[in-house]
Amino acid sequence: MKFSEQLRQEADSIWEASFQHPFVTGIADGSLRLESFRYYVLQDSYYLSHFARVQALAGAKALDLHTTARMAIHVQGTAEAELSLHANFSKQLGITEAEIAEFKPAPTAYAYTSHLYRAAFTGHIGDIIAALLPCYWLYDEIGQRLKGNTPNQPIYQEWIAAYGGDWFHEKVVEQIQRIDEIAERVTESDRMQMLEHFMISSQYEYSFWEMAYQHEEWPIVKKNSMVRG
Repeated sequence: MKFSEQLRQEADSIWEASFQHPFVTGIADGSLRLESFRYYVLQDSYYLSHFARVQALAGAKALDLHTTARMAIHVQGTAEAELSLHANFSKQLGITEAEIAEFKPAPTAYAYTSHLYRAAFTGHIGDIIAALLPCYWLYDEIGQRLKGNTPNQPIYQEWIAAYGGDWFHEKVVEQIQRIDEIAERVTESDRMQMLEHFMISSQYEYSFWEMAYQHEEWPIVKKNSMVRG
């Protein structure tokens, strides 16, 4: 069994919960409230801005220049494709510059990105790719599953098209191959740590849907008390 197959098998129940989450099924059938999607776009834009930085850290920790170059391309892809998609969504949803300027991440978004940085600063490139991979791979599987759906909200159709498209799928396949290559040359202890990072990120992916669906807030909110991410 390839290491990636082991990862996918171990995370199956968590991913299945993501597939069945009302945020995801609501995108598929168009029933998701736009207010929840709007909240998600703000939080996901924050997440992706840090996701790109962690991709760059993976490139910096790569042992060969080819991988460094490829990770730089992934950073560019996140910036140009995914963040531009969110910019388009923000425009459609009427998200203002003032809202963006005053934005503060929800607990789950802050914790998830903190997890990515912990993997990046305390581990090797395998730890980083393992922590990043669920975001790639789960979205690809959701995109592939939802490709035939035609929700009556055009913005949901755009979301499905983005994550069900060939460009995104190719990036996912590349990262799956990369983690298998890394797993072949590290120790069993390293692989177990990579598995742990992958599983934590998988849990956070589920929590991210829940965060957006419930409009998660910090338990004690005081104006200007939270530091922006």
